[in-house]
Amino acid sequence: MKTTFLRSVAAIALVGAAFGAQAQNYPTKTITMVVPFAAGGPTDTVARLVAQSMGATLKQQIIVENVGGAGGTIGAARVAKSAPDGYTIFLHHIGQSTAPALYRKLSYNAIDSFEPIGLVTDVPMTLIARANFPAKDFKELLAYVKANKEKVTYANAGLGSASHLCGMLFQTAIGVDLTTVPYKGTGPAMNDMLGGQVDIMCDQTTNTTSQIKGGKVKVYGVTTKTRLASMPNVPTMNEAGLPGFEVAVWHGLYAPKGTPKPVVDQLSNALRVALKDPTVKQRFADLGTEPVADNRARPEALRAHLKSEIDRWGPIITKAGQYAD
Repeated sequence: MKTTFLRSVAAIALVGAAFGAQAQNYPTKTITMVVPFAAGGPTDTVARLVAQSMGATLKQQIIVENVGGAGGTIGAARVAKSAPDGYTIFLHHIGQSTAPALYRKLSYNAIDSFEPIGLVTDVPMTLIARANFPAKDFKELLAYVKANKEKVTYANAGLGSASHLCGMLFQTAIGVDLTTVPYKGTGPAMNDMLGGQVDIMCDQTTNTTSQIKGGKVKVYGVTTKTRLASMPNVPTMNEAGLPGFEVAVWHGLYAPKGTPKPVVDQLSNALRVALKDPTVKQRFADLGTEPVADNRARPEALRAHLKSEIDRWGPIITKAGQYAD
């Protein structure tokens, strides 16, 4: 029995040594960053900017792989089941915190199935409409929506998407239920808005800024406490006439549960370097956002934030009664 025990201890020691050697040499090959949404969307844009800079720090290429579907849960499930070796990481937005309430059956745990690496950015949102929508400002929009609620359509990128969550809050705030048109991604939703097939949408500035500046959509407000430097003429929703309406789409970077701490630390360090990269900061600014502060781009900060957001969104989603099987 003593021999068996010693063999077990030796085996554990060998596994630990293997992990230690792996972490010390990490990375030795290409890293995959999974984005649980379609290419070209706002989360994909953030991921590609960060991946390029992180790859330079780690001296290995980081490729972005889009694994969309089911509000980001398909991509999340895939990463949760991936080898915890640091070669598969995962960038998700606020949907990581809403999935536990939206989906009654998840094959993973939003907190316990992952190792947090750090927060990335808080992206403001904008309330927009098709270019030929009748209302010229938010006051007119509100009056029009209330008078025509049966025929006004609200587009979103699918259940659990940022645009879905913002729309849910918006409809609750104004006390009107609109005809919701869900899409498989932000790209298709925006394309139909540009084509005039849907009326309004609330989406991230990483997806709407260029369309707003190009005059291809109407904008009624931003969902931040203060106006954005990139669009100073656009009022906040509070200024526009919806007091207290505020929502930002935060993004976090994760690895599968069990990824060695030294590897997570290297990834977190590379993330913090990327968020100080002048090119990344400028591109973020062009898109109406900015990197989080250094102390938030760390594992413990993301873990605490994710927990608080799960606690925040659970009651809201339960009250709205919107679920997916």
